[in-house]
Amino acid sequence: MTHAYVVGQMTIKDQDKWVEYRSQVLATLTPWAGELVFRGSQIKALFGQCAHPEIVVVRFPSLEQSEFWHASAAYQALIPLRCEAADVVLITYEA
Repeated sequence: MTHAYVVGQMTIKDQDKWVEYRSQVLATLTPWAGELVFRGSQIKALFGQCAHPEIVVVRFPSLEQSEFWHASAAYQALIPLRCEAADVVLITYEA
């Protein structure tokens, strides 16, 4: 079975706003069967450079579900808060 993974790389600009965003974003995943795989902070680059020290990985049952989640009104409403809270790059992978 193929899954889609949304990988976010972040640099947090405002910790309080980031906490607020994180407290709301998980609920937006549920209608699309999104599952938080992990969140983490970079400890050390073994090779090369990574522009953002924070990471999140979310698994969806399909690419279509990940796109529906991102386009959903619930998630779109959080984007302004996300932009205030952090610089974020979101990338979708299929595996």
